[in-house]
Amino acid sequence: MRLGLVTGYSGPNMPHTMEVILEAERLGFDSVWTGEAWGSDVVSFLAFVGARTSKIKLGAGILQMQARTPAMTAMTAMTLDGLTNGRFLIGLGPSNPQVIEGWHGVPYGKPLQRYREYVAILRKILVREERLEFNGQEYQVPYAGPDASGLGKPLKSILHGRPDMKIYTASIGPKGIALAAEIADGLLPVWMSPDWGESYYRPHLEAGFATAGNGKSLRDFDLAPYVTCVLGDDLDQCRAPVKASLALYIGGMGARTKNFYNSYVRNFGYEGLATTLQDLYLSGQKVAAQAAVPDELVDAVALVGPKERIAEQLTRWKASPVTTMVIGTNQVEALRVLAELCL
Repeated sequence: MRLGLVTGYSGPNMPHTMEVILEAERLGFDSVWTGEAWGSDVVSFLAFVGARTSKIKLGAGILQMQARTPAMTAMTAMTLDGLTNGRFLIGLGPSNPQVIEGWHGVPYGKPLQRYREYVAILRKILVREERLEFNGQEYQVPYAGPDASGLGKPLKSILHGRPDMKIYTASIGPKGIALAAEIADGLLPVWMSPDWGESYYRPHLEAGFATAGNGKSLRDFDLAPYVTCVLGDDLDQCRAPVKASLALYIGGMGARTKNFYNSYVRNFGYEGLATTLQDLYLSGQKVAAQAAVPDELVDAVALVGPKERIAEQLTRWKASPVTTMVIGTNQVEALRVLAELCL
């Protein structure tokens, strides 16, 4: 099982973040990932990291699809991949309607259809066998709408991109997981439990592999969840930041009627908790929401506590279908412990 590192959003802690990334590279971590919401962007940060590193892969986790045309994403990917000797990993996601329509000012649309068309266009550009033409529900290339000039023409990338560049999607719903297995090279769940791997993830992945055909299986696919790790002797103190994050995502990351993370945990027997966290968080009781997250859920999805306890927790992950653990931590010592236990 490979190890990756996710840094979250870039910001004022950049010097410490780079220290953690450089140590991860030294220890043999496979990849470093970063995300974007409505502040810092993925591309600028990864360009900076790429200039400071030499081996670790650079994962966009994730590029908001509605914020960039597929061609723009392909241009960015080919440029950064070329500048870093083939280290770029494309990660795509639809974010949520509140961000896409409230920040970018564009329609949220149909995320699964957008995924399908976006990935198809990316692959056509990267393979570079013919000029780009595409006629889908979400994208038309060349554009031929009622306000078109009529002057658009099919083009082929000037750059010769790497045709086998890996494409990941970020999905946690059954249809999204199956689609990832069908069209992508990897999946980036925002968090999961290793105990959900066989009962929830594998059936949907297998359905997608069957649709893809050609013998595609987990051998050709990277199941790479984000896994928070907090190393320390005080278990309650280690659990606290994980509880804060889970309360935010389950309770407040989205509208009451459309919160993907809230729907996600209901699949695993947390229906009552999902309702409680949403009621608390959306009424402004964030501290109470955090306190309501049970230790059991934290221990299911994260690595917390002293080294010996983390070693015990890792046995479940190593027995799961997970192929890369993308570790969320700002502790250099946690990286060293995980490298010792896994690499």
